[in-house]
Amino acid sequence: MNLPSVSDIMTRDPITVRPSQTLRAAIEAMREHHCRRLPVMDDGKLVGIISDRDVRLALNSPFIMRDRREDRVLLDQVLVAECMTPGPVTLMPEQSVLEAARLMHDRKFGGLPVVEKGRLVGIVTETDVLRCFIDLHSN
Repeated sequence: MNLPSVSDIMTRDPITVRPSQTLRAAIEAMREHHCRRLPVMDDGKLVGIISDRDVRLALNSPFIMRDRREDRVLLDQVLVAECMTPGPVTLMPEQSVLEAARLMHDRKFGGLPVVEKGRLVGIVTETDVLRCFIDLHSN
C-alpha cells in the first residue's frame, strides 16, 4: 500500500502567533480557528509551538493558590514565549503519513509543524492522521 505524504493531509498555511503575544491572544486564535496548537513565528522563522495544554498548565499551577479572577490578569500579562515549547520537532512535506504517525506516537505529540526549505508550510495533527487512516481503510 502506497501511503500518502504529509503534504497530502496537512493543514496548509496554519494560523500562527508571535512570541510577544499574550496567552489571551493565543487562546482566542485557537477558539476562533478550532485548533489546539499554534506554531509560534518570529520574523518569519518558526521558533516554537504552543498548545491548549501549555496554556492550561500556565494558568493552573498546582503550586500556586489564587483566585480565578487572577486568571484574567495572567491571560493579559503572560506571553506566548513564556509557555511555548521552543525549537519544535518538525516534519517535511514529503515524509510519509506513517513517519508522521510514528513520530507523534513515540514523542507523544498531538501535532507537528511542517517545514520546507526553512519555511512553515503546514501543520499535521492526530486528527489528520486518523482521518487518513479511516479514508485508507474505508475504500
